[in-house]
Amino acid sequence: MAEIFCSTIFKTQRILVNSHFPIAAFVFPPIFSKMSQLDPTIFKSIVPSRYITFTIPNPLLHLNHFHTQELRISILDSPFPSKPTQIAAMLVPINRESDWIFSTEQGHLQILLTFCYLSRLIIIGNSPNSPHPTSYNPRMHSNCTADSSVVEEKLLPLLIELTPTSAFRRTGDGIPEIPFLSYEDGVIRSLVLERCVGQCVGEMLVEDVELELENGDIEFRRRLRFKRMPNLVQTQIRIRPKKVDFVDMEGVEFEVVDDGVLVHPYLTPMAAGLSVIASYLDAQIEKGIKPKALCLGVGGGALLGFLSSQLGFLVLGVEIDHVILEVARRYFGLVHGDLVHVCVGDAIEMIEKFATQVENGGFSGGCDFAGKDCLDKIHGKFDVIMVDLDSSNASMGTSAPPLEFLQKSVLLAARTLLSKDGVVIINVIPSDQSSYKSVIVEFQQVFAGLYEIDVGNGENFVLIASTSETGHVSCHHQSKFLKKLKQVAGSYVDSIRMI
Repeated sequence: MAEIFCSTIFKTQRILVNSHFPIAAFVFPPIFSKMSQLDPTIFKSIVPSRYITFTIPNPLLHLNHFHTQELRISILDSPFPSKPTQIAAMLVPINRESDWIFSTEQGHLQILLTFCYLSRLIIIGNSPNSPHPTSYNPRMHSNCTADSSVVEEKLLPLLIELTPTSAFRRTGDGIPEIPFLSYEDGVIRSLVLERCVGQCVGEMLVEDVELELENGDIEFRRRLRFKRMPNLVQTQIRIRPKKVDFVDMEGVEFEVVDDGVLVHPYLTPMAAGLSVIASYLDAQIEKGIKPKALCLGVGGGALLGFLSSQLGFLVLGVEIDHVILEVARRYFGLVHGDLVHVCVGDAIEMIEKFATQVENGGFSGGCDFAGKDCLDKIHGKFDVIMVDLDSSNASMGTSAPPLEFLQKSVLLAARTLLSKDGVVIINVIPSDQSSYKSVIVEFQQVFAGLYEIDVGNGENFVLIASTSETGHVSCHHQSKFLKKLKQVAGSYVDSIRMI
């Protein structure tokens, strides 16, 4: 469901340190002393998780960069302040001020947590002209802007005023170096299709975007994002414009590219994880038994459709918010059928409920999104449980999965739902190596075998936890299922390693 922009964020977003300026002396312009009614001394200390935002009159209008009469300043102190104290600044990309990434505390926190060494992040940009995300098209706003290095240098006196005292101490009371970070996610332009509110996940955004990929190719995608974690793309699919030459995406008709390819970078590795039990799945299929998958987190339904259409699975998806399923049906091509069923519910509560039912003789009383009984079609246990759940709170240290899923009782329930040779395959987005190791330890305490795929984007890892000590299928053992899997999952099948 989730891909973080620094990966992520998608491309994941890359945040780069561009430059820093050692400064010998400053004359603070009077404008910087008019920071609303705030007491400037409050910025002299780091207060974990403190978030302050305010506006000041724009002193840089003459540079033709920031164009609003007021600048919005946001200051976020890390929940886990580093020592020695280090701060950094970021300029909001022009005309993206209303994007939740740059206008909300949640978005700022996700950016900050990308850099574990930072104690404070200062974000400066135009004052947003809308309380909600708006379409983005720099081609419609082609005014020249000043070189960003000039803007950064002009803002340094303000940054010094916002620098904590402890940062000066590390330089022997000299002026600290303040790096500027830039935010790059490959977005060339975007069109907001709909903003809606789910009962459980809150505000969400459906958008079409034109992206420049890392290899330089241009691609159009449809994406779903949540306000609570705006730097995570919950789901995305490839789309194609029906006409080639256009300046504005407004009014352009797009069609979904249904080529069986998973766009999210970690979904293909999740599918590749099935190679761990390829021999077992082959044996089931030869007996005429269709393999069964439980998908926790549906998003737009791309993984469910892939497992069904490409690999022949009977799939049951669980999604917490019915609005997400409606969005998936309207915008992302989620189709309910004989092989794909979805139901509304909290994934963690549902697997515990299902596990209790299995222990008592079987599933009962489950309804899919259409209100039809679907669990009667699931005979026996699942061969795989795919977990694509994100945390609702970035400050917890891991963006995916939610920490609640790692409780021993939940992992035991998941194991109960699996067949003798079944696996749990889970997307993990850790904040650092320590949190990732913690996830590994929790799984090792419950499951017999544990495997890993490094997605290679610097953020996502896929873990495969098996109920038995099944060895990873070697390359020379080419089962029918494995051959098919390699056709659709590529090199990831050969990159699995045992932990």
